[in-house]
Amino acid sequence: MQFRQQALSKAQSAEDIDLPVRYARPQGWLALAVTVVVMAGAAVWAVTGTVSNTLDATGILTHGQGSYVLQSPIAGQVTSVLAQEGSTLPAGAPLLKVRTTRGTTVVRTIAAGRLTTLSASIGSVLNTGANVASVERVRHSDDPLVATLYVPADRAASVRVGASVDLGVQSAPTQTYGVLRGQVRAVGRTAQSSQQIGSYLGSEQLGEEFSKHGPPVAVQVRLDRERGTRSGYRWSSPEGPPFALGSMTLTDGTVHLDAQHPIDWLLP
Repeated sequence: MQFRQQALSKAQSAEDIDLPVRYARPQGWLALAVTVVVMAGAAVWAVTGTVSNTLDATGILTHGQGSYVLQSPIAGQVTSVLAQEGSTLPAGAPLLKVRTTRGTTVVRTIAAGRLTTLSASIGSVLNTGANVASVERVRHSDDPLVATLYVPADRAASVRVGASVDLGVQSAPTQTYGVLRGQVRAVGRTAQSSQQIGSYLGSEQLGEEFSKHGPPVAVQVRLDRERGTRSGYRWSSPEGPPFALGSMTLTDGTVHLDAQHPIDWLLP
């Protein structure tokens, strides 16, 4: 009660009427100014700011036309190998000579392409239907490469045609040469089984590898071309690697989903 009476008597004093009222100390003004600036910046960022959203997936560089596994139409022993891995062969090109009970038979390619894997060697004994080679379908050795990424099925719907993609190529370390640039060209409509992937790539092992977390959706990426680089493609570094890229090279891709998303929230 005593303090109240003192406060009332002071407030009623005529001498205090003309004294200026101090709303805040200088330190308080500084804190208030900083708070206002921060709130204003946050408000502008909430309206005009953006955040990026990405999706990571593994994949492989190919010529985009698939592969096939060549099987031996006969049983017998390989006496001669007529082609080398990496060579581009026309349709019907001789691949192996096989000695059978009826004489020597030549095993030939079915369609034109690049011989990626040769399973048979001189002296090998083949059964009818045995896998002897994998051939990537390609018309010319200088046909452009594309990247096929295998995206988890539950995230594939967020990938849009035209989205930018950064690719880390296994044969070209990103710490040295940067990433390969590209854009999404097509998104698969359904998830693929390991058998479907293995049939397309001509490798059961790759089919199992890309589907080990469940059937994925194939996303095809067109690589950006650039004449000034040795590889013929655009990289995040000025020149990229000093060598040409080969098909059937593994890659890690980062897809930029919708590139930018507007921010519709503001922290208090």
